Amino acid sequence: MHVTIPYVVGAALFGLGVYGVTRRRNAILVLMAIELMLNAVNLILVTADVSLRSALRGIPGEAWSMPNSQAGSGGVFALFVIVLAAAEVGVGLAIILQYYRLRKAVAIDEVRLDAEERVDG
Repeated sequence: MHVTIPYVVGAALFGLGVYGVTRRRNAILVLMAIELMLNAVNLILVTADVSLRSALRGIPGEAWSMPNSQAGSGGVFALFVIVLAAAEVGVGLAIILQYYRLRKAVAIDEVRLDAEERVDG
């Protein structure tokens, strides 16, 4: 398989995520678009790790001696991105659900941040 295919798919996914963030009004759909962007980054991280390893495998000498402990570093970075995405979804959904309980809407355009609009009880 050509290495450009995952890069193009990752770029397309990231572009769809950016479109979703900029054009959607529903906060839950914006969170889904952000997740799509993070998954595109994961795909590109893993693809870059695999393609660079296969490209640098033929370099002779001590300039590129990779110990086994650093093997798969793209996958490790992708794992960190997955953990951050899970935390983002947890906090984001908690904020959106609390806002929905108070206002009965999740449209981003209607969110007001000033203190005088506070609802008591």
